[in-house]
Amino acid sequence: MRAMASSSTTGANGQVANGAAVSLEDAKALVLAVIGTLVEDGKAEWSRTTTGEFELRLISGEVFLLDEVGVTRVA
Repeated sequence: MRAMASSSTTGANGQVANGAAVSLEDAKALVLAVIGTLVEDGKAEWSRTTTGEFELRLISGEVFLLDEVGVTRVA
């Protein structure tokens, strides 16, 4: 089953859990920082696919494709 989560490109800001506005670039940086921490902690691995997307594999078995505008769960 594939599930797609993507950010809206209609506004310059998104909302975070505490209600503060954050730019889309800042949001991407935060997501990548958290993913980097998962990888550093040995809880996930990531690699680049032949199409240029990043594949993230969690040790729990979930697999995600990360592209410029969203994250797609593929397994």
